[in-house]
Amino acid sequence: MKPLVLIVMGSDSDLPVMNEAADILTDFGVPFERRISSAHRAPRKTATLASEAAGRGVRIIIAGAGMAAHLAGVIAAETVLPVIGVPIGGGALNGVDALYAMVQMPGGIPVATMAIGKAGAKNAALHAISILALEDRTLSARLVAYRTQMAREVDEKDEALNCG
Repeated sequence: MKPLVLIVMGSDSDLPVMNEAADILTDFGVPFERRISSAHRAPRKTATLASEAAGRGVRIIIAGAGMAAHLAGVIAAETVLPVIGVPIGGGALNGVDALYAMVQMPGGIPVATMAIGKAGAKNAALHAISILALEDRTLSARLVAYRTQMAREVDEKDEALNCG
């Protein structure tokens, strides 16, 4: 099955964080592809990945990078597909620099930016799923069930806390 989501990361060291997105997409049955490319070290490859994604059936791109974190912005400049950025911790500022680089995109080239790290990668996948669910009733129902289960787990933990 053709990937609907393209996960791009700047380095293989980003894989432990970006696997959070892959795990969520797998759980929801959303086909995806993972690639390593760098806005700085492989700019032509990155531009090609972004510009050819839609033609390959990709509907959303999740881009994770740390430090200067221009990956999501470079990808967004090369496609009109939705791009979701995941800042990855590391370096002197532990991901804050990556967050600023993604969230401060100039007007006209948007990047939806998630939290730093694994929670951000997980939310990026869930955000991608919510976009895909606009046109897929089955996926929408699975997302509703996922959120219902989360609420149920909170209620169970609350009940266990007060019944002890």
